[in-house]
Amino acid sequence: MGLEIDQETFTEADFSIFRGRLGDSVGALRATLAAPGFGQSEISVGAELEMFLMDAEGRPAALNDRVRTDVSDHRITLEVDQFNLEANLTPAGLRGRPFTAMRSEADTLMETVGAAARSYGALPVPIGTLPTLTAADLCRAALTPQGRFHHIDRALSRCRSTPYLLAFEGEEPVTLLADSIAVQGATCSWQLHLVVRPGEFTRTYNAAQLATGPVLAAAGNSPLLLGRRLWHETRIPMYEQGFGDGGGPPGAERPPRTPGAGPCPRASFGQRWLDGGVVRLFADAVREHDVLVPVLSSREPVVLTTSGAAPWLDELRLHQGMVWTWNRPVYDPGGHVRIEFRALPSGPTSLDMAANSAFLLGLTLHLSRQPDDPRTTMPFETARGNFYRAARSGLRARICWPSADQGALTWSSAEELLPRLLPLAAEGLVSAGVDAGEAERLLGVVAGRVSAGQTGAVWQQRALTAMEEYADRRTALRLLTHAYTRLAASGAPVHTWRVPTRSATR
Repeated sequence: MGLEIDQETFTEADFSIFRGRLGDSVGALRATLAAPGFGQSEISVGAELEMFLMDAEGRPAALNDRVRTDVSDHRITLEVDQFNLEANLTPAGLRGRPFTAMRSEADTLMETVGAAARSYGALPVPIGTLPTLTAADLCRAALTPQGRFHHIDRALSRCRSTPYLLAFEGEEPVTLLADSIAVQGATCSWQLHLVVRPGEFTRTYNAAQLATGPVLAAAGNSPLLLGRRLWHETRIPMYEQGFGDGGGPPGAERPPRTPGAGPCPRASFGQRWLDGGVVRLFADAVREHDVLVPVLSSREPVVLTTSGAAPWLDELRLHQGMVWTWNRPVYDPGGHVRIEFRALPSGPTSLDMAANSAFLLGLTLHLSRQPDDPRTTMPFETARGNFYRAARSGLRARICWPSADQGALTWSSAEELLPRLLPLAAEGLVSAGVDAGEAERLLGVVAGRVSAGQTGAVWQQRALTAMEEYADRRTALRLLTHAYTRLAASGAPVHTWRVPTRSATR
């Protein structure tokens, strides 16, 4: 979605040519990945931090273009709605202390954005969903006035009726009648990018799929939407329904899907274990999803050139960028492929996000190096169920996991399972060259969170309960948002946050 789209209209010929180029691109990608030396660079990790802009009343502030202009930093980009911004961090090698570098840069960029936002009476807030959002904030008028967002919006409108109904389960179920993808402005993520060598992609991707569920249980930070108590990670159903195109409700149990067996969700956890390398994921995206925005490149798909330059494959990269799986493959013409981990929420602090990153990447790396592939240890439907149960219930989610005893599957709560997974994540990080002290410190943050039983989602739930003892729901949400923002700015990890008292919120 990062591509700027200046073209206003598209013809049927544009769609036809684009579809043809997608087929050619899949073949070119297969040949490129097979070329000697491709993708053999140092393993690196990068991140994207999405944030809200909040005004003095704790409400979303539609200032992203002005703040981005004032910051004048290529790392800061616009996001879906006018109260969203994204910071793109510099990739770093996995060896040494990459998470310290990640955390430092995130803090610096947040300070830079904060300085610009304060001149308009606003502040940046790293959180999965801003508690004060209302349905009126998420209508088409909120969309950032850039071509790519409006083109995607119009394209998805061809796939479903408008307005369309979104339904959210939880303690206080709620529905939302949406008129556009502006509803996605309710979700801010902390997205990781891990470069993976082509020959290791299948095992690493499947390991990422298996690892994401339990890690998400420890990272929830989006429990409140439209003033209601919902899932610990309500971003998940919001995103899947907001970008959905007829594939069914989020988290629904689905049988293994074969081509032609009905609509495949465009935004989902996935449908099966990977069994054909990264090309399989791109080929599936081409086969299962029609073109949304057929921007034709001046560069036609070609295989790796004799000079060693990788092809751009612009159409394939654009198309894949409009299939929103929670773990998404990325082809980079700079000479590598990577996994984009999209399930983690923004916030609460850079330390919490670095800790979540270390846990997710470390566990993924550990699982990818085990003798047993996830495909042989657990049905895909079970791993997918772990993901949605974690998003719904956080640390109290029931998680199924392979036991150390002959690979049998066992069930336990996430808070019981996670302490057993943290040493595995440490092993995965250290084996990949991460400084042992860095791994220990960051995974210790996750351990503290599990021990205290307090994720960002839990703190928000507790704070709302406390504030509703003396304020109505609307006021309590505003007070909660201000308290969250102050605590996040302190940098203290969320498991150490106290629930504010009445005197502390005055």
